[in-house]
Amino acid sequence: MASLIGTTIEWYDFFLYGSAAALVFNRLFFPQYDPLTGTLLAFATYAVGFFARPVGGIVFGHYGDRMGRKRLLMLSLVLMGVATVLIGLLPTYAAIGVWAPIGLIVLRLIQGFAIGGEWGGAVLMAAEHGDDARRGFWTSWPQAGVPAGNLLAAALLALMAGIQTEAEFLEWGWRVPFLMSALLVAVGWYIRNRVTESPLFEQALATEPPPNLPAIDVLRERPRALLLGAGLKFGENISGYILFVFTLTYLVELVGESRGLALNALVLGAAVQFFAIPGFALLSDRIGRRPVYAFGAFGLAAFSFLLFPLLGSGDTLSIYVALVVGLFLHGAMYGPQAAFIIELFPTRTRYSGVSIATQLTSIVAGSLAPIVAIWLYREYGSATPIAVYVATACLISGVSALLARETKGVELAAIK
Repeated sequence: MASLIGTTIEWYDFFLYGSAAALVFNRLFFPQYDPLTGTLLAFATYAVGFFARPVGGIVFGHYGDRMGRKRLLMLSLVLMGVATVLIGLLPTYAAIGVWAPIGLIVLRLIQGFAIGGEWGGAVLMAAEHGDDARRGFWTSWPQAGVPAGNLLAAALLALMAGIQTEAEFLEWGWRVPFLMSALLVAVGWYIRNRVTESPLFEQALATEPPPNLPAIDVLRERPRALLLGAGLKFGENISGYILFVFTLTYLVELVGESRGLALNALVLGAAVQFFAIPGFALLSDRIGRRPVYAFGAFGLAAFSFLLFPLLGSGDTLSIYVALVVGLFLHGAMYGPQAAFIIELFPTRTRYSGVSIATQLTSIVAGSLAPIVAIWLYREYGSATPIAVYVATACLISGVSALLARETKGVELAAIK
């Protein structure tokens, strides 16, 4: 519960920014540009957060492997909450000019730094407290916090957009979900503070002193594990941010659908994915990580060529089907992912290993995905190149899953 609630809150904050970048920031912080260029610039500030994520991953991984998982998780929660509340208070371009987008960039960097340390710590706490036979299931709950956070962000934005006029929403309504982060962080702090430190970390610390530079040890001792972890993350990350973020821009700015329809379809897709993630993770505990992960990767690679025709069909049901099926298949990767990557690294450097493998990938994957998608659409006037982009990325993840060794049921303490 501590991992789930914390991850939900942090990804609520992170996805709230992405949704607002697609729907609001282009008008309020980059009003001097045409809508599509403004959206591109809003996504550029969105991408900045991803460049801070590897730094956060390395810093939090370093101290998490030396000092423990719990304290670092508490810090990441507070940093994310403070940055998100300040975004909700930030004056727009009309009020302070160029300082508005500059402030947005600084706060986004803080968000990225915090989220870079969050994921590794959250999944490790779940894995290192749980049993080996159901590790996939236990570590899928912080994973489920991602669609839960997105569901919460999209639902609140949809609610505000639904009960307000567009002028009211642009004037102040969009700020309410950002300011509500303060309440969520208080709840998350209370729950996380009641959890004990990882027992596996304490056992490892009693056996030998912590590594002086765990990141260096990982690079020297586990280069293949880092590459496989990055490969597993690559397609999942790109497809995830296309589904969660770019589809809002595609539906509202490019296809001309209403903001409410786009947000409601995303809410339903995220709700389905919330249950798909632990379901696929549980399946991976039964039949293995490799087949489940490969199914999700290859399945989404094929479905990407149907995704955009369905979104652009003008039919409400087709739009809902596109996001529900896409996020369901994405859940087949995301469910067993945490356990799959955790099982690549030993306890003494595990926080650093999982953080580096996943957060370095975010620079070339998730951060650029919405920007690449908009550029491809502007360049070719079609969504087909975007489908090729997503399919290629998913194929890389599918192949990585097949190349990795099967690790279901392996004792974490036995991984050296």
